[in-house]
Amino acid sequence: MKIVETDFFILDSLCNGVYTAISKPGQGAWSNAGIVDLGDSILVFDSFTTPSAGYELRRQAEDITGKKVKYLINSHYHGDHVFGNQAFMDSTIISTARTKKWCKEKNEIGDLEKEKNEMEKYLNNLRNQIEVTQDRIRIDSLTNQLNEMSKVLDDLPRLKLILPSVIFEEKLVIEGTKRKVELYCLGGGHTPSDTFMYLPEEKIAFMGDLITERLHLPIYNPDEFSSILQKVKEMDIETFVPGHGNVGGNELLNTLAGYLSFLIEKSKEALENMQTLESFVSKFDTPNEYKEWKGVNGINDNISKIYTFYAR
Repeated sequence: MKIVETDFFILDSLCNGVYTAISKPGQGAWSNAGIVDLGDSILVFDSFTTPSAGYELRRQAEDITGKKVKYLINSHYHGDHVFGNQAFMDSTIISTARTKKWCKEKNEIGDLEKEKNEMEKYLNNLRNQIEVTQDRIRIDSLTNQLNEMSKVLDDLPRLKLILPSVIFEEKLVIEGTKRKVELYCLGGGHTPSDTFMYLPEEKIAFMGDLITERLHLPIYNPDEFSSILQKVKEMDIETFVPGHGNVGGNELLNTLAGYLSFLIEKSKEALENMQTLESFVSKFDTPNEYKEWKGVNGINDNISKIYTFYAR
């Protein structure tokens, strides 16, 4: 198929019947999604960060396959992967129990006006940070955050939080007439519960935010994160679709695993040397290979979290 460019994402084919929807920066998709033609139906992996992007994702999925979306998978609870769920209300939405629980607790909107006011304050704070920041990478990260959150605010009045309706725990196999997909949750690394999708015949994995490209993604549990990545290394995977960034091979997995191992090692060293958190963060020397990585909170947020995790 020809590459399709929408307002929100770029749609491309990995192989016959398997498609990536790679988000365009600052346009209201924010994360990556996937489309899989199972033969008798289609499956979508993650739904983007705004209802508008979610509806466009569904439209494109059904246009290129000529079939209805039967399944939607939520990789984890973060809004940039689930706020498009309402476009798939008549589909079977699947996640783990913990993802569903956290999605409801963290994402439910009680008072719309209050939520809009809080978001306006947050956006103003981002603008203020951009004005006083000198670092180019941080400015780029803050600007992208501002642009994406502005799109969320624009769509907020129409947002309906739609929760998953089918729950699985560690593994779920979905069989189609053309191919099967395998859903795995091996624990919680980025969030309390992270799901990825594996296509064994095609050797493709849609990773959610268990893998991202050159991004200081938030770390929830470094031990479980390391364990998950090690188990993924043992699987027969050639192509990784990250939650953010471009499609790649094992270099994506190895780079993130190395990043995580480095931060864990340095955090444990600081604790063994009785170094305070404040001293550790202020004296931390970011290696050159990570200095160009983006992320609104940068590397310091992750070393703080990992240090605190092991200091318990």
